[in-house]
Amino acid sequence: MILVTGGLGFIGSHTVCALQEKGHQVLIVDDLSNSSVEVLDGIEAASSIRPIFIELDLQNSTAVSEMFQQHRITGIIHFAAYKAVGESVQKPVAYYQNNLGSMLNLLAEVEKAESPIPFIFSSSCTVYGEATELPINENAPVQPAMSPYGNTKQIGEEILMDTVKAMDGFRVISLRYFNPIGAHPSIAIGELPLGKPQNLVPFITQTAAGLYPKLTVFGNDYPTSDGTNVRDYIHVVDLAEAHVVALERILESKSIEAYEVFNLGTGKGSSVLEVIQSFERVSGQKLTYEIGARREGDVIAAYADTTKANTVLGWKTKRSLDEAVASAWKWEQKVRNL
Repeated sequence: MILVTGGLGFIGSHTVCALQEKGHQVLIVDDLSNSSVEVLDGIEAASSIRPIFIELDLQNSTAVSEMFQQHRITGIIHFAAYKAVGESVQKPVAYYQNNLGSMLNLLAEVEKAESPIPFIFSSSCTVYGEATELPINENAPVQPAMSPYGNTKQIGEEILMDTVKAMDGFRVISLRYFNPIGAHPSIAIGELPLGKPQNLVPFITQTAAGLYPKLTVFGNDYPTSDGTNVRDYIHVVDLAEAHVVALERILESKSIEAYEVFNLGTGKGSSVLEVIQSFERVSGQKLTYEIGARREGDVIAAYADTTKANTVLGWKTKRSLDEAVASAWKWEQKVRNL
């Protein structure tokens, strides 16, 4: 059984569908702090299978231990974490407690297991900080984090590297992904942040749906083609499929090293204004937006060199920016009954 922590979240729910489509039995653990139990219905609608679900806070070591005793877990994909860059600047202690405490409790149980349990870590391009070269490859230096969120990912990777050295047979793959967007083709699941969105695409779709009067673009004086931040926006289904490929790589003993890292992105950077233009193109409507001040913690540009993921992992993206934005808009329309 594959344990998916944070499995009712945006990326987690799509990965659960991808796992079930490949025949894996899934156990979801989620504390519902940034998700809804109704997502289970969406997963079932999208994949025709309802996974096992336990509501559990991974910071509760006793509850985590009991879960491992009750279920035979043969692989872990660890998503559960707070993930808003801006919020992490305001609430660093909460981010360190949650993001690192949950991982440590999982690894304490992995140490007790009779045989090594493959571990896929949801890492982030934020570990590269303000990259010195673009596109960013896996050998790029890990820069000082621009936010507490990014630092929890850096520290998380360091914890896993140390654990791999200490635990014979333990295999880990850290997936450093860029900016996931979009929704499942069934439109049964998608991105539905609780409260005000922290990410660009859901803010675009919610603004278009009338939840907000306008979108604020945080800065137009960056040294980029149009002055706005550049990111690598990857369709969430492409991203989900990569997690399955990575897990099966360890399960099938194909890992070259005990600890491996792969960038997951499209290899192409898109500016904030280009994403807005994509939305206007696929939706056929104009978006109301204004230029605001820069946001603390934001890097200028980040997009992936995906050569290693393409050649070593044997995975590459299949879906375009317009496809991803169009699916995100269809999801928003469904959620808002538009």
